[in-house]
Amino acid sequence: MTDQNFSQLDHKTAAWSARFDEPVSELVKRYTASVDFDKRLAEFDIDGSLAHAEMLHHVGLLSDDDHQAIIGGMTQIRAAVRDGSFEWSIDLEDVHLNIEARLTRLIGDAGKRLHTARSRNDQVATDIRLWLRASIDTTGQLLANLQVALLDLAEQHAATILPGFTHLQVAQPVTFGHHLLAYVEMLARDAERLTDCRKRVNQLPLGAAALAGTSYPIDRERVAASLGFAGVCHNSLDAVSDRDFAIEYSAAGALIMTHISRLSEELVLWMSPRVGFIDLADRFCTGSSIMPQKKNPDVPELARGKTGRVYGNLMSLLTLMKGQPLAYNKDNQEDKEPLFDTADTLIDTLRIFADLVGGIRVKPEAMRAAALQGFATATDLADYLVKKGLPFRDAHEAVASAVRSCVERGCDLADLDLTTLRAIIGPAGTLIEADIHGVLTLEGSVAARKHTGGTAPERVRAEIARHRQRLL
Repeated sequence: MTDQNFSQLDHKTAAWSARFDEPVSELVKRYTASVDFDKRLAEFDIDGSLAHAEMLHHVGLLSDDDHQAIIGGMTQIRAAVRDGSFEWSIDLEDVHLNIEARLTRLIGDAGKRLHTARSRNDQVATDIRLWLRASIDTTGQLLANLQVALLDLAEQHAATILPGFTHLQVAQPVTFGHHLLAYVEMLARDAERLTDCRKRVNQLPLGAAALAGTSYPIDRERVAASLGFAGVCHNSLDAVSDRDFAIEYSAAGALIMTHISRLSEELVLWMSPRVGFIDLADRFCTGSSIMPQKKNPDVPELARGKTGRVYGNLMSLLTLMKGQPLAYNKDNQEDKEPLFDTADTLIDTLRIFADLVGGIRVKPEAMRAAALQGFATATDLADYLVKKGLPFRDAHEAVASAVRSCVERGCDLADLDLTTLRAIIGPAGTLIEADIHGVLTLEGSVAARKHTGGTAPERVRAEIARHRQRLL
């Protein structure tokens, strides 16, 4: 049979066509086909098929010759997929049937025997888990890379003063290094979630067949070991219909993007000329078509936007699964595009942000000037009075009155001489001694917070060392 004739036969005959009296319409073909997007599973499909073939051979369901023919044929197909010469056909619906048809074309009946003891239902569930496992590993490494980039920047600025905010109002001074470590903590939790998610991804569905298992004497544990799965799915109905693992990954991805979006918002604010704390490297920004002075932080802004896209993918998967009876339903074809898109978005975003963080130029003078606004050391004055024996609520009220007085005078607490400061504090002013001005400095404020989790430069450096050890 010529290649052309075989191709024509494929287009007319589906794997299940004997049951039907008329062919599927062209519109339905286009509507139901998934090959345009699930072809990215091709190499994972080949891996699963080779492991399945080895098991069939081991239990005596596949001859030596057929097994070797399948290995040879799959080797050729893998090469064609990699070099882009593999021809995908919408008439063959999905990645599985495309590969099976090509294999049969190459090796004849041996290719038809490969599907013994499996269904496309457990086959696709296996392919997605293999693909997602690899995506999780890639995402995890990129999370580590971004954490390292943040640690490098934090180490450079372990003692750089930055105003800490609550309600976007100046609250207390912190160090820029300490601020960056907050995002390292977030990303570390993200990595932990992915690691935990991977455990549930790493269970083998193959062997569940369509929904009820198979009467053939298969060895599922052998296939699981061959493919690096930690174990097998223990209920055939659940094995083919479960997409919890995809939803869980998408939820973890949504949280990652939440953290990226929060960082993005701060980068946008910090880069604004009204704030001027940082500058981003030019390669992450664009200009304006009409305003020649503009330098727009496009990458952080787009990351904020893509966060909503990842949230939408999570909602799509949750909605997809909420009304499905057991076992497999065609609805599940719609699981791949949102899952693929989430993984692609995460991988691209994390990769670019590691580079972006490495290109941040910090402006310490602007940070310090901002920290001197808003009475950032007022809490330190209250703490000083408490340490002298004044109840905290009384100290709070006394300092609040002093701040109000400074507002009227147009000065900061640290600008007042000892006599004036004692006077505006009121009766508690007698507790204030000459050492107060060391307490009211920005450096004194941050240095005093050297407990675990505090913002003192020495603590920031210790935390950086701890994180670096964790990431080794």
